[in-house]
Amino acid sequence: MHPSWITAFLDSAPAHHQETVGFWQEATGYAVSPPRGAHDEFATLLPPDGDAYLKVQRRHAGPDRIHLDLHVADPLAAADAARVAGATIVADRGYVVMASPAGLVFCFVDHAAAQPPAATTHGPGSASRVRQVAIDVPRSAYDRELGFWAAVTGWRPRRSAVAEEFDVLDAPAGQPLGLLVQRLGADDTGEVRAHLDWGTTDRAAETERHLGLGARVLAQHRHWTVLADPVGRVYCLTDAQP
Repeated sequence: MHPSWITAFLDSAPAHHQETVGFWQEATGYAVSPPRGAHDEFATLLPPDGDAYLKVQRRHAGPDRIHLDLHVADPLAAADAARVAGATIVADRGYVVMASPAGLVFCFVDHAAAQPPAATTHGPGSASRVRQVAIDVPRSAYDRELGFWAAVTGWRPRRSAVAEEFDVLDAPAGQPLGLLVQRLGADDTGEVRAHLDWGTTDRAAETERHLGLGARVLAQHRHWTVLADPVGRVYCLTDAQP
């Protein structure tokens, strides 16, 4: 059931969809595919090289969020194994929509992809790429959630050298996205959620570029900067190699 590829979906409330697509198209430098789906609700961000790993979805209802597609050879068998590991079925729409023990939504799909895109150069010495999904987990659910994602992916967890509240799941070569599981503070008892982390060669320059596209800075840390896009979706620019 272990994924050969992971795709991150930026799911948006109906009122936020077009602005989300426009911002992330500009920020990544990727093209946008024609819409598809019964209600033209899906589209793909198309990198200039390599295979796509970022997609967008207009939700019928509900807030903005990130969900994951895990690419496997046999989605139904993988879904059965994920249930044993602690997942629940949220919906069956011709494909099974599942949730992790703490509630992060994901799907198993069988679409082939193999070549991660290179970082995109946006200016002299400034290159970036979305390189990681951070799963933000309330303290009480943390150990079970970390164990679940390690079991589903087959990736070994290790404590991050950057911050003690981070555990990294080491992705094998050829994956477009890594996974990081973050333990939220004791006063944060909300639902599990996820955000995207960028790798950058020049975080200061990338921050200014994103601000010019309509983002705003929420917090500055030694190794990363927390921003929100124009509709309020939180993400991070990091010093990790893109």
